[in-house]
Amino acid sequence: MSAYPNLETDQAAAASLSQPLSTSRQLFTYSMNGLAFSMSILALLPLLSILWEIMSRGASGFKLEMLFQPLIENGFANAILGTILMVCIGALLSIPVGVITGIFLAEFSQTNPFTQYVRFITSILTGVPSIIVGMFAYGVIVLLTKGFSAIAGGFALSVIMLPMIVLTTEEALKLIPVPQRLASAALGGTRFQTTFRVIVSSAIPGITTGISLAIARASGETAPLLFTALFSQNWSDGLLSPTASLSVLIFNLYNNPDPAVNQLVWTTAIILLTLVLFFSLLSRVIAKKR
Repeated sequence: MSAYPNLETDQAAAASLSQPLSTSRQLFTYSMNGLAFSMSILALLPLLSILWEIMSRGASGFKLEMLFQPLIENGFANAILGTILMVCIGALLSIPVGVITGIFLAEFSQTNPFTQYVRFITSILTGVPSIIVGMFAYGVIVLLTKGFSAIAGGFALSVIMLPMIVLTTEEALKLIPVPQRLASAALGGTRFQTTFRVIVSSAIPGITTGISLAIARASGETAPLLFTALFSQNWSDGLLSPTASLSVLIFNLYNNPDPAVNQLVWTTAIILLTLVLFFSLLSRVIAKKR
């Protein structure tokens, strides 16, 4: 019997690791890799087909002056401005509330039973149809101000964005390791300093990803804006007047039999996709700098 049984075991294990896999194991590995690759391609097919359809139909009708002319002049500049304006209003209303709520749920809710109700209501809000949100905003803002407006549209979008921001912020904070919290406390950091200078700072990439997803969803919403911002074929007169948006423009003009108008709809779809991509890339840049 060897005086060093553990050494012999380690040497045998190392020798087995250096030997090539059997033919059956190699075939299984290659087949699973091929299956995973095929499923990934299959999952990308719907996205690629949508992009191809939109680009093939809309790219030929794009003209640079469309970016500076309103719909009444066969452009969509007013819809671009209206979409950005209402998304920004929604972001200003939802991001501070959503991030603070997510921080509260993740860091200060261990002994507070009220947080269970907050988390439950937030989860329910994620499944509320957008048209119901539009009806709610109509009753709260439009009837109160007696007019359709960009503010009402931004409020409706903020309600849609809020639960997604809350839940993603909470999950991003929960992913920060507990030893990082303990290290901050060991160095004399208070609960407030640990949360906002260590935990939140480390979770910025996850939080901005959730915000970008919320903005991307809000940018393509149509039903809430039909109830709140309505539409305008020309430039908006202000925040308290009907405001055009890219999604509502597509909704209003898609069934128009005029080929020129139909071409404009497909070109507008390209602009809407580009706008969503811009918001996503902007959040990635901010997260990368952090």
